[in-house]
Amino acid sequence: MRKVVAGPANRLPRPPYDNAIEVLLKALGGSAVLPELYEVEKLRKEAAARTQPLTDALFADKSITVEDISIPGPRRDLTLSVVRPVVTTGDRHPCIFYVHGGALVAADRFAGLDTSVLWAREFNAITISVEYGRAPENIGTQPAEDCYAALLWVGVHLLDLGIDPERLLLHGTSAGGGLAAATALMVRDRGGPKLCGLVLECAMLDDRNEKVSSEQFSTGPFYNSTLNKFAWRCLLGERAGGSSVTPYESPAREQDLSGMPSTFLDCASAEPFRDEIVAFASKLWEGGVQAELHVWPGGPHGYDRLVPNAPFAILARQTRLAWIRRAFLQTT
Repeated sequence: MRKVVAGPANRLPRPPYDNAIEVLLKALGGSAVLPELYEVEKLRKEAAARTQPLTDALFADKSITVEDISIPGPRRDLTLSVVRPVVTTGDRHPCIFYVHGGALVAADRFAGLDTSVLWAREFNAITISVEYGRAPENIGTQPAEDCYAALLWVGVHLLDLGIDPERLLLHGTSAGGGLAAATALMVRDRGGPKLCGLVLECAMLDDRNEKVSSEQFSTGPFYNSTLNKFAWRCLLGERAGGSSVTPYESPAREQDLSGMPSTFLDCASAEPFRDEIVAFASKLWEGGVQAELHVWPGGPHGYDRLVPNAPFAILARQTRLAWIRRAFLQTT
């Protein structure tokens, strides 16, 4: 590893990148620069180009089936994609209710859903992914309300879906991690199906962008807090960073996290979300919640996709899988 020198907009020193990231940066050369201005449609096109090959591979995989279900939502019908293992054991499966990432504005329910093949193989699990409404067309609590409505529907239809009611786990990645945390808060406050665990993978939790890691990574070649501020403004408009934002919009605003399900959190040391994730884990412990936190050294946001074969990325995936396995086993 070598120290990364911050640019003019970054007056704080940054934790170094892992050698695998350095190699990637060198290979990308001058193309490894994010713009200072962002456009929603461009972000969506870029996200679609990244995820389409993985989505094609998901549908081509013979070990699983993919079925779309349309259900009533708060404002319009919602689409759920249900991924099932072809070869199954038993009548009741563990289930991972998955919320995709995409900076609140981009990607779709298939982003990251290729991991469902691994979950089917490792846990005999069903994965359900929801097509929540993206910002800026959907604002405030609306994306989280979509996720909550979909989870409630799944809770009512657990037996019809072949899901073990004791092994329903909520999992969110990046922006989906923030929405998953908000959904878990809604379940705690309003009621809903029992959750055996909550996985917050590199979660986007805080609209304020005030932590040290946000300042360290306000610019750079990977997801940074300049893009993050844009994403939050798409969701919250002028309210972003202000006093009127609610925990159902920005989960880090919640002061009392007692009553939340057992939670796994991870992130990397060289990403803007690092410190808000660490703070959220501390708030969970303060509320008496069982939580496990990992900060993987040398990774930027999205390291798991950028350098999937790097030793630290492999260890991160193995650790996450081990926690999910324990969450499912502890209910049996």
